Amino acid sequence: MIEGLTADAARLARGEVSARALVEYSLDRIERDTLGAFRVTCAEQALEEADRADRWHGRERPPLLGVPVAIKDDTDLAGHITPFGCRGSHEPKTADSEVVRRLRAAGAIIVGKTNTSELGQWPTGETGFGTVRNPWNRDRTPGGSSAGSAAAVAAGMVSGAVGSDGAGSLRIPAAWTGLVGLKPQRGRVSIWPYIDSFYGIAVAGPLTRTVEDAALLLDVLTGNHPDDIHRPPAPAEPYRRAAEREPGRLRIALSFRTPFGVPSAVDPEIRAAVLRLADVLADLGHDVFPADPDYGLIGLNFLPRGTAGVADWLEATPDAEPEPATITEAFLGRHFGRRLVPFARRVEPRMARRIGRIFERADVVLTPTTARLPLRIGALTGRGWLATGHLAAGSCPFCWAWNVLGWPAIGVPAGLSAGGLPIGAQFLGRANDEATLLSLAAQLEAAERWPDRRPADLESSVRGVA
Repeated sequence: MIEGLTADAARLARGEVSARALVEYSLDRIERDTLGAFRVTCAEQALEEADRADRWHGRERPPLLGVPVAIKDDTDLAGHITPFGCRGSHEPKTADSEVVRRLRAAGAIIVGKTNTSELGQWPTGETGFGTVRNPWNRDRTPGGSSAGSAAAVAAGMVSGAVGSDGAGSLRIPAAWTGLVGLKPQRGRVSIWPYIDSFYGIAVAGPLTRTVEDAALLLDVLTGNHPDDIHRPPAPAEPYRRAAEREPGRLRIALSFRTPFGVPSAVDPEIRAAVLRLADVLADLGHDVFPADPDYGLIGLNFLPRGTAGVADWLEATPDAEPEPATITEAFLGRHFGRRLVPFARRVEPRMARRIGRIFERADVVLTPTTARLPLRIGALTGRGWLATGHLAAGSCPFCWAWNVLGWPAIGVPAGLSAGGLPIGAQFLGRANDEATLLSLAAQLEAAERWPDRRPADLESSVRGVA
């Protein structure tokens, strides 16, 4: 059985299970998967790597030696295509991305690439390669765009996964599948061979069942390729150590405000769940009070980057076959977005100062992760670009501002709806302060015990597994 990154690494180190047995279990669950989590598996190579892990006799054991993990299908893996959810003709990549290189160096075994919405644009898992379903309710999306990664972890197919986050694409699926999703500081995790993905709004990070696992995976992934342009200061200590440390008494600003121009209605069950978490945090000794970041017109900074990034990707992939909404997004990026990106870059520091004033009063900001419960499968089907964007923005209005700033955020479970659907909250942090977020989230996890909650129909997500 898959337990999680930290637990599985410990079991392997103690000899309680072999890497081959763990990887075989993972591959068996993926083969029987009925959720559509994976676009492709790497069974032969994964088993070969598992056998090598079982023969390992070095002095210092790599932290993830023999542990099965998944990567999102926007991540280059040598010998495989990187279609990013978009159908068409794609050339196999000749080299691993920096994320893959670091995973391999840590001993992790990549068992496959997970499905994502097309070019990561929408908060669903309806892709050019099939539909990803939520293990908590198969009629609902697991969220996106790191949909397959979230479904795979939540359904116990892998110990952990790497996704990416350009507007909440880690935190949204974490919220809708009961996981932890960590968006690191911009540049904390190298996205090489892409040096400025979507003009700085997209980053890579962990999707896991526990905060400890997220910290471990962030430790493994942290670092830069020599040609990276975003290079934040190195962390003062390993993130696992931060997750083990008590956070002390923190000032926590509770906010339900959304940026200007974005719908602000929040599902009553989500509001109640976040208010309940605020009470839990107060009981843990923190000073929780209502206060809102001053977002200003931050949407005018986000849209040029997003649309221009889509245009860039499609121009670099001329044989792709995008959906109509993506074609519209690329058109806007070519004709408007690229012209506005230099302006967006110039005003970003001013926006950061404006929004950052919240940290004169608070150490962390607590918000819902999404405004709606997991969307039904097909909720975005057949809609044009404008209608799709409106529904997406109204469902998930709380995440993307922190992508513009490049600051860290962590999504955590906040309970279940009356209908048994996961609800998420997020902690938003100041620049380069993943450590505080991890410490606080770990303290909350100890009180809430969310890893004990599993989808009721977990076994129905894989055919024939008893």
